[in-house]
Amino acid sequence: MIVAGFGWRTGANLGAIRSALASAQQGQPPVTALAAPHDKLALVSPLAEALGVAMIAVSPSALQSSPTPTQSPASLKARATGSVAEAAALAAAGPGAWLLTTRHISPDRTATCALARSCTEGPAQ
Repeated sequence: MIVAGFGWRTGANLGAIRSALASAQQGQPPVTALAAPHDKLALVSPLAEALGVAMIAVSPSALQSSPTPTQSPASLKARATGSVAEAAALAAAGPGAWLLTTRHISPDRTATCALARSCTEGPAQ
């Protein structure tokens, strides 16, 4: 399973989410699921529907327990994780998952997306 995890600032829109995903997906396998904090699903759910992939809600505790290479002060303050996108992707992909990409930022800097691969998929080719 390839999971795209998302984080965003207030004021982000679906276009910013799509742009962050497009940036993260360059040269990567297609995503099979999208993930976001459980209280933020409304913005990402239409994209999951359009892509025909699953939408995974990530709890605050799962975000906080997924170590991330990126350490954003804003994310640390708001969600107690270094990158909401990276943590959401890792948590949704399950135990042993790894990042295919660290967070990619939308051109308007309001949304981020990171990709993770579940450990059941094996190493990326």
